[in-house]
Amino acid sequence: MDLASATRDLYGVIPAEFMARRKDLVQEARDSGDPALAKQLGALRRPTLSAWAVNLLSRSSAEELGWLLDVGADLRAAWVSGGHIGGLEQRRTELITLLVRTSRRLASDAGQPLRDPAVREVEETLQAATVDEDVAAEVREGHLAQARSHSGFVPTGFGTAGFGGIESGTALARSSAAPARAAAPAEAARTASVSDLDRKRTERARKRAEQAQAAKAERKAELDQARRELDEANKSLERAQRTLREAQSHQETAQRRLDKAEKAYDKALEAADEARRRAEGQY
Repeated sequence: MDLASATRDLYGVIPAEFMARRKDLVQEARDSGDPALAKQLGALRRPTLSAWAVNLLSRSSAEELGWLLDVGADLRAAWVSGGHIGGLEQRRTELITLLVRTSRRLASDAGQPLRDPAVREVEETLQAATVDEDVAAEVREGHLAQARSHSGFVPTGFGTAGFGGIESGTALARSSAAPARAAAPAEAARTASVSDLDRKRTERARKRAEQAQAAKAERKAELDQARRELDEANKSLERAQRTLREAQSHQETAQRRLDKAEKAYDKALEAADEARRRAEGQY
């Protein structure tokens, strides 16, 4: 047991079981002669219900959560470079809606339904993860002890009202006050950055497509191999059944011969006995 695996285990249990599970892990660390690990585990805080719900996403919906965090990385890059973010924001909103719905379902399935305040905290935490890369790392690891939020300056459209108190428009207003002589270079930089983002997204999409194609080819090969094995098994079964039928036929023939031989032998015994009795009567 190490800290990473123990923490992953601990923050995966429902909050009501956290303290008991932590006690067990601390005792295991002590029994294994690792008091430092025991101390580290004992210091871990019990997660709030909303933090636990976000941790659930990292375990049961890691792919969808990864999509959101990737969009967040693109948004931060666009923010820094002044690139366009309209499509990214729409995608971010769609993914947050999907993940919040998923977290509610997972929590309910685990017997821990989320009330509205906890749902809002899940939403705020996911929003913060798209703005703050440190929060993104915490969310990806699935070790949150409490919900996260973000307060800061972001471009118009980057924040959404009601998500973690993000202030929208301040950075854009600041950038519009820049000297006019900087406009052309800035526009060129934004265009280059957007193109770079597009290339990165295209490259990621291409890699995902290649991976999907490779997985498809691998599954196809496995399917073909399974079909070949099934065909061979069927042929082996047919051969075995044919051999069995032949053996049964031979057995039946041998049985008939045996029955016939036994009858002939019995008649021979009777004839011998009869001949012996007649011979004895003549003396």
